[in-house]
Amino acid sequence: MSPRRPDEPVRLTKIYTRGGDRGETSLGDGSRVSKLDPRVAAYGLVDELNSQVGLVLALEGLPEELRVPLARVQNDLFDVGADLCTPVGNGDERLRVTEAQVSELEELCDRFNEGLPDLKSFVLPGGSEASARLHVARAVCRRAELAAIQTAASIPIDPLVPVYLNRLSDLLFILARAANAGRDEPLWKPGG
Repeated sequence: MSPRRPDEPVRLTKIYTRGGDRGETSLGDGSRVSKLDPRVAAYGLVDELNSQVGLVLALEGLPEELRVPLARVQNDLFDVGADLCTPVGNGDERLRVTEAQVSELEELCDRFNEGLPDLKSFVLPGGSEASARLHVARAVCRRAELAAIQTAASIPIDPLVPVYLNRLSDLLFILARAANAGRDEPLWKPGG
């Protein structure tokens, strides 16, 4: 086997290692923790979120204007997971969430929200398939954000992780509305 190139972030030659068979896993710095560690739960939810975004991206006919930012988000979610997986203060700052990533989400929120009608009621998940899937991703994003906040209550994490996830849930909501453009948006009606 040839050595890993410096620009090659990871090389997996064997998927199973048996290292987790006793309920432990390795963090990004190589330290071992229980799979019940709150960081593991948090980055597991980020992985679930990434999978939900992948389901949206797999839809045929997804407008390119939605596809491009979602593909970027999907890549950034690996950074979020790596950030949660790597203990703060270990000197490895390569895959930390950045202010620039948060700012990019805010710019996307502003850009996509600009063309949407004002909200006069709560939006129900549904409408187009893309919109419904984006709402599922948004709900998973909220769970990931809460898991990150819960982790931060007992273990130091990068404070930008929950901020990024909070902005991302906003963006996913806006993109879900944008995915329903040209059709009646499902809105909550008091009493049904």
